[in-house]
Amino acid sequence: MQLPRMAKMRQRFAATALEDVKQSVRQTLAEADLASAIKSGQRIAVSSGSRGIANIPLITRTVVDCVKEAGGQPFLLPAMGSHGGANPEGQKEVLASYGISPESMGCPVEATMDVVEVGRLADDTPVLLNRLAWESDGVVLINRIKPHTSFRGPFESGLMKMMTIGLGSHKGATIAHAQGAEGLARLIPAWGAEILDKAPICMGVAIVENAYEETLRVEALRPEQFVSREPHLLEEARAAMPRLMVQGIDLLIVDEIGKNISGTGMDTNVVGRMLLPGVKEPDTPGVARIAALSLTEESHGNANGVGLADIITRRLYDAIDFKATYANVFTTTFLNRANIPVTMESDRAAIEAALDVQRLEHTEHARVVRIKNTLDIGQIEISETLLREFAHHPDLDQVGELSAMNFDGEGQLQ
Repeated sequence: MQLPRMAKMRQRFAATALEDVKQSVRQTLAEADLASAIKSGQRIAVSSGSRGIANIPLITRTVVDCVKEAGGQPFLLPAMGSHGGANPEGQKEVLASYGISPESMGCPVEATMDVVEVGRLADDTPVLLNRLAWESDGVVLINRIKPHTSFRGPFESGLMKMMTIGLGSHKGATIAHAQGAEGLARLIPAWGAEILDKAPICMGVAIVENAYEETLRVEALRPEQFVSREPHLLEEARAAMPRLMVQGIDLLIVDEIGKNISGTGMDTNVVGRMLLPGVKEPDTPGVARIAALSLTEESHGNANGVGLADIITRRLYDAIDFKATYANVFTTTFLNRANIPVTMESDRAAIEAALDVQRLEHTEHARVVRIKNTLDIGQIEISETLLREFAHHPDLDQVGELSAMNFDGEGQLQ
């Protein structure tokens, strides 16, 4: 099969970022008066999630240090629902893979799947919270604010979701997702309001990133600010998120998917594919087929989202830990996102199969885009046909000559 020639392109996004992340964290915590929220000797749970967030070890360590300076005794608490295999040790391993450990943070990491019921909603839905969070004297949440990959609402991925689903542990996350994608948009604010009223939440540190995975903003919120402020930060994050500039793609090649990249392995907002009943499919960028080539080591085998692809490689399949993956998708109830796509023995075979099923008359003219992952799309590759069409796009710069796709002796794309 004749494959199209590809050219490296640079996508230009707004590049504003914090110059001194550590100082910004300290400043916003001081402005929010963290010291007044903590009494000397109190045990303070500092939450940490399962996403790959820029500067997260630095941000977390700075929060821990500030808690100590305020007189608190901090400990790290995984707030990741069913991730990490839905068990305490697995969740600690996820944190360690991000550089968050007792040694690097200067405080213990404690974990449990035990939950307590802190209240009930009007429809009798129980509101659950991680036992260690409930028993602590205070909780400081740290999370990135960004559009969710499965639903739309005023609160998507962020502090409210971490407080409800993340700190709901496996049982709470299971109850939350049982209401489906549309139900999450209704449940998170209702559940969050109950937790804010009953639980010892003392502060949240909201992070917004730019399109280059750099820290754009950190903002400490007091509990009474969560409901009013987080939706504004979500809109800022939505405007700043990366996107593919080209449209109408026959094949999107994704070098790697993984939980450290997105909760669904690849960001549905970038690839333009949701595949959930009742949830509208995005209009852009218009991708016919997706070929995913590998799973990141940081995913620890959790391949949630693999079902968004049409074709995968044998090396991706062999990296899947089905127990961890199924624990995640059983919690979300979005089982189709763990469906195993057509599996080919090599990258080349996967790419050729994805083009072959489209019955293109001239495959060398196919509209192909290659990305490393859905977080890292500052530099992409596009095929010759797309290059001609988008050559004058104001936010696209060609940085490499057209050349043939290069494969090694095993058929792996170089």
